[in-house]
Amino acid sequence: MPGMRRRDFVALLGGAAAAWPLAAGAQQPERMRRIGVLLPAAENDPEFQARMRAFQQGLLESGWSIGRNVQLDVRWAGPNAAKIRQQAEELVAIAPDVIFATGGTPVAALQQINRSLPIVFVQVPDRSRFCR
Repeated sequence: MPGMRRRDFVALLGGAAAAWPLAAGAQQPERMRRIGVLLPAAENDPEFQARMRAFQQGLLESGWSIGRNVQLDVRWAGPNAAKIRQQAEELVAIAPDVIFATGGTPVAALQQINRSLPIVFVQVPDRSRFCR
């Protein structure tokens, strides 16, 4: 750096220090979000398979790409209440960013086990029973 004045050097160093956090932030990969899904159906249930395809299509249309910026952790519990509770416990244990559930039994099981993870639900017959 012969011929460089101290003032020029300090300005160069200050500019590099100010730009460094921006460059470092730009290089950070997008955070992978996790969605837990609890379904009261068998994995081969055609109606729930169609619902899952529609859910995944909706995510895609909203800018979410499975494997790139979102991961789905799906649990197919069937109609058995004990199995639903077991699957609910598994989902809560992995601590996804949000849990999506269908039906009253899965929502009730999730609420009994968990009070901190957000639960998004559909097809719950009596909302007053589940929203307290």
